[in-house]
Amino acid sequence: MLVPISWLKEYVDIDGISPDVLAEKLTMTGSNVESVDEMGAEISNVVTGKILSIEKHPNADKLVVTKVDVGNNVLQIVTGADNIRQGDIVPIALHGSTLPGGVKIKKGKLRGEQSEGMMCSIQELGLDPEDYPEAVQHGIMIIEDKCDLGMDIREILGLNETIIDFEITSNRPDCLSMIGMAREVAATFDRSLKLPEININETQDNIQNYIEITVEDGELCPRYAARLIKNINIAPSPKWLKRRLLAAGVRPINNIVDITNYVMLEYGQPLHAFDFEKLSQRQIIVRRAKEGERFKTLDDKMRTLNSDMLVIADGETPLALAGIMGGEDSQVTDDTKVILLESANFAGPIIRRASKKLGLRTEASARFEKGLDEENVINALNRAAQLIDEMGAGEVVSGIIDCYKKPAIDRELKLNTSKINRLLGTDIGQKEMIDIFRRIGFEIVLSEDIKIKIPSYRKDIKNDADLAEEVARIYGYDKIKPTMLRSETTLGGKNMFQRIIDAVKGMMVNQGFYETATFSFYGPNVFDKIMLPDDSKLRKAVRIKNPMGEDQSIMRTTLIPSMMNVLSLNYSRRVERACLFELNSVYIAEQLPISELPDEKKMLCIGAYGEDIDFFNIKGICELLVDELGLKKIVKIDRGHHPSFHPGRCANILIKDEIAGVIGEVHPEVADNYEIDKRVYIAEIDFRLMQENADLNKKYKPLPKYPSVDRDIAVIVQEDVPVKQIQDIILKYGGGKIDQIDLFDVYKGKQIEENNKSVAFSIKYRDENKTLTDDEVSGIHNKIIERLKQEINARLR
Repeated sequence: MLVPISWLKEYVDIDGISPDVLAEKLTMTGSNVESVDEMGAEISNVVTGKILSIEKHPNADKLVVTKVDVGNNVLQIVTGADNIRQGDIVPIALHGSTLPGGVKIKKGKLRGEQSEGMMCSIQELGLDPEDYPEAVQHGIMIIEDKCDLGMDIREILGLNETIIDFEITSNRPDCLSMIGMAREVAATFDRSLKLPEININETQDNIQNYIEITVEDGELCPRYAARLIKNINIAPSPKWLKRRLLAAGVRPINNIVDITNYVMLEYGQPLHAFDFEKLSQRQIIVRRAKEGERFKTLDDKMRTLNSDMLVIADGETPLALAGIMGGEDSQVTDDTKVILLESANFAGPIIRRASKKLGLRTEASARFEKGLDEENVINALNRAAQLIDEMGAGEVVSGIIDCYKKPAIDRELKLNTSKINRLLGTDIGQKEMIDIFRRIGFEIVLSEDIKIKIPSYRKDIKNDADLAEEVARIYGYDKIKPTMLRSETTLGGKNMFQRIIDAVKGMMVNQGFYETATFSFYGPNVFDKIMLPDDSKLRKAVRIKNPMGEDQSIMRTTLIPSMMNVLSLNYSRRVERACLFELNSVYIAEQLPISELPDEKKMLCIGAYGEDIDFFNIKGICELLVDELGLKKIVKIDRGHHPSFHPGRCANILIKDEIAGVIGEVHPEVADNYEIDKRVYIAEIDFRLMQENADLNKKYKPLPKYPSVDRDIAVIVQEDVPVKQIQDIILKYGGGKIDQIDLFDVYKGKQIEENNKSVAFSIKYRDENKTLTDDEVSGIHNKIIERLKQEINARLR
């Protein structure tokens, strides 16, 4: 919100307060200042001068030598301008002056003739020609206004203005106006607020004879009011109005449009003017738009509407998008003679949704969507009518049509001084609090209890905490001394799910893996890249209605493409070895299109590549993870198949015999699709299943009292027999005496028959109650050998 200080002074006396002090104090009371800017700050030592004479330059055909009176001196200035005449008053940049862009002017000679300054064009003063249509577009700026010679050009052009830019929070739409900010200034500095006096000269006609207004939905349009103005005279606005609009960041157009913009900035209430003669049915209906209804807005774009939007219609024909923008067919033009001036209040949510849907955001919609004051509608409407009358822009027809079926109910809150002090940690007296509320415009109601009557424009005040905030900001945050919190001590801690996540992430990091975090959506082409079959349930992805692009248009159903993207990026950056993991969600829909929210499953994905990385590294990480979560007794890793993995180099992870994940080497074609020339290994596990079955309670046993007996065993088996199967048989028939078993060799070579392999284990036997003898160990060991022969046709090497 741009607030020119000269405009602010109309409502509150701030003489003697510097702009910097004003900005600092307002920031401390909650009106955050973004910047304090001085218009024309780059212009210095540029004054008005009157051309006394113009003579041809003796040494140049296109130059002239002029004598210019700048009030206290007559200067000689050489110029090439051809639009100047004797007697013209023009801007003169004196010796030592500065212009926008860092330009510095010094006296010197041009073709042998002394030049003691420079005449300025509007462009050289850094001004936009569209903002000063009366100025010459190409040539020296001629000043038409009467003025003294030697006056600062900034004063003549209205550039001697300081503007404060405020950041207005969404809960304070009342501050999106000059009066709203003046109210804040008055409260901050404890000054009186002076509002405009409104007096209107009305004709004997009555608006009721001209127009009928109907509001179909009072919830969406709580209040709609209108005035009729006849004998409209479209013309440029007076300079004071133009300069105020320019200072506030609004470009002047014509008197009617400028007045509606001026009142919107002054009162914070958007207005709209319709060309009354273009209303064929002489009626206004505020209604929901029809599905597919077409409407051309003032920006010359055809819009397709739906029933979630509100329109102002002339019978069946839309005239405007309520609270957003008017229509081309009813706009005010130079030929307009009668206008219908609208001032209304619309529900914020419907304006916000329509604005977002259409991609059309205006100054009006930005205000309406925050929730405006219904009681401000008539004040703004009358103020605009007053200005039209005062400027001779039209004649105000008597009467107002005001559709206001459910007037706002006065809101009151009991003043609980002790509670406010308790919330703030202060000791402010009741009298001082009452004074603070009066300063910010709240009315004090004296009864059995002291009550605070909340103004209609402060919709953000709802409870004691809100009242406490008002007291704190006006009293001064800097005056509130820090105090200890008054509360009982609590014992914090993480729940089981959080502890499991911490355990998994800690274990992965300890193993040298880096965590990644990727977007929850990707494009449907990734399913082809990871070679999923057409009938895969993972292709049933939820599509996003408003995606940022096709490559981010669906919610992911598997983490494998996300992990492959990150690995591919690292590989393309010449990272020789990458070990990564991601713990994140996938979204599985029961059916498409979805009728209920998809199942959001937490998954763990592990990915790696590098010279020293193979299948057993990733398998080992998964086994460590199983041990960390206490899942060893219910988890199996068994041979499996997945279209994204290399045939024969893939295994399933089973939890209680339910497939919970997959582990293996990525299919070479998948790796090639991601432009990775190395072997890539990935594991994807259903983390929810792991979490549901995890047991973080660790059980410890004392150090053994009795020694162990070590034996090695090497057997030859068929190549397709899993090592895990051999290990399970050894443990099964170990009679509970096997304390530890380690695989130390898998061999295929000349000494081993084709399609066979040698597998060797180191076994540590131990009894917790006694020392095992060699005979006891041999008996167990021989039994294991026999079972291996019987169950998997193994033979000792």
